[in-house]
Amino acid sequence: MPAPLLFVLFGPGGAGKGTVAARLVEQDPHLWLSRSWTTRSRRPGEPRDAYEFVDRATFEERIRAGGFFEWAEFLGNLYGTPVPRPPDGADVLLEIDLQGARQVRAARPDATLILLEPPSPAVQAERLRGRGDDEEHVRLRIETGLAEVAEGRTLADETVVNDDLDACVAAVTGIVDRYRRARTSGAPPDKGS
Repeated sequence: MPAPLLFVLFGPGGAGKGTVAARLVEQDPHLWLSRSWTTRSRRPGEPRDAYEFVDRATFEERIRAGGFFEWAEFLGNLYGTPVPRPPDGADVLLEIDLQGARQVRAARPDATLILLEPPSPAVQAERLRGRGDDEEHVRLRIETGLAEVAEGRTLADETVVNDDLDACVAAVTGIVDRYRRARTSGAPPDKGS
């Protein structure tokens, strides 16, 4: 059985990573989402399984035990991806931020990094407000997001703008399929085709 491929969906807050990742794994039984940990509180209306919500002491203990593939602090909260243990026959999908993507690239150069961009700062702000973020947090996320997208473009293997959910999911599915075909054929994947 071939080794699992590692796909990294990353981008700024409000790009729609969680929604796109959920749709991808719902449609593809051979794609396994590694659920990230965080020390932040669950947002109103956020699913209980969006993250593994833990306190700072529990998170820091997991760091000391070497239990994270990558982790970072962002706006005062810790976020991390546990060392992935996918079921047999499944490829791995990580849904993370730019800091995490940098760490994954350093640790796993073979990972496929997919930058998910919001279509505009205005749409990004609307999405952030829609999930309950206050105006100061929205302002910080937009400001940070512009820099994240600029750097992300230099790091990413592929870039998708999330201006229409169905089209975005189809584009990312196409990327996953291309890399899987390349694994089977032994040829490098055609980028962006």
